[in-house]
Amino acid sequence: MRLTGPLRAVVVLLLVGLTWLLASSLFGGESALSVRHFFSGTSAEPTPAEPRPRKYKCGLSAPCPAKHLAFRLVSGAANVIGPKICLEDKMLVSSVKNNVGRGLNIALVNGVTGELLDTQTFDMWAGDVSNLLKFLRPLHEGTLVFVASFDDPASKLNDESRRLFEELGSTAVKDLAFRDSWVFVGAKGIENKSPFEQRMKNSKSSNKYEGWPESLEMDGCIPLRPPLDH
Repeated sequence: MRLTGPLRAVVVLLLVGLTWLLASSLFGGESALSVRHFFSGTSAEPTPAEPRPRKYKCGLSAPCPAKHLAFRLVSGAANVIGPKICLEDKMLVSSVKNNVGRGLNIALVNGVTGELLDTQTFDMWAGDVSNLLKFLRPLHEGTLVFVASFDDPASKLNDESRRLFEELGSTAVKDLAFRDSWVFVGAKGIENKSPFEQRMKNSKSSNKYEGWPESLEMDGCIPLRPPLDH
């Protein structure tokens, strides 16, 4: 029995549709998804991606309160990757800025205005500790001191230099030793120990790198000091 013209056309269209569906299913892609949704009667809208966590100044996960400075410190990794000091989304010290060095990397900041005052590096392996002493002795009241270590922060430290850091609020500096990792934020005239300090001891049994402990990373919010009355 021969098929009539209209019936033959319907059969051809069905065969074409089934062939397209089979090919799309085999080769995948957006067309296959659209076909499957078309025959199932559902929407073909893609599933939205998970939103990325918002980052704030210096990569903090939450914004700092008003009249606070956002900061992030990263100590050097072994003697290969230099440290970083970020303040209010501005990189004060980094390898990209070409102002890092072996030893102690220090940034001084005005504790009232948040203005950068100076950045210096002090070689604590082969340098002269007197340069560090000359840098720390004349600090003005309220000056913020950001410190990130690189390679060896301690071999040249003497009693006076450790005492000066203790007066800035450090508790770890008295035990700071060869190739320890250290990040610290202190202030001239601080009355109590600083809440912003981390130290990772150089130990063969726990070192992440051969001969060096892992890099340290610390961030937070520092309140600005009120202006002094005249």
